[in-house]
Amino acid sequence: MAGLSPKLPVRRDKVNGFALNTTYQQVVQQNLKNLVLTSPGERMMDPEFGVGIRSFLFEQNYIGLRNDIEDRIRTQVDIYMPFVTIEQVIFSEDEASVDSNRINVSIEYSVDALAIFDLLDISVSLS
Repeated sequence: MAGLSPKLPVRRDKVNGFALNTTYQQVVQQNLKNLVLTSPGERMMDPEFGVGIRSFLFEQNYIGLRNDIEDRIRTQVDIYMPFVTIEQVIFSEDEASVDSNRINVSIEYSVDALAIFDLLDISVSLS
């Protein structure tokens, strides 16, 4: 079966040799996740690429921080993935995430051209 792109992280697959994304929905979700997790300066030849959500782990946890993260996500998506519409960014908090320096973000997004509406859950912690 032909794929559209390799799944990240790259791993072996008995069917195709390597695990592949076989739908555009999988490709868009993987690219969005990559955009959110990549720190600015980490991608060669494009130092502005990435949200760098891990860098927010050490910031003071207040409502303005969530707004900063959401603004950064929306700005980066507008620049690097303009075909994606961010519907909503949801921060889920519980005692465990506050105590263990964890950020839980759910991003609702859509791609009108492909009739996709999906949710990406990302949890980032120190460990």
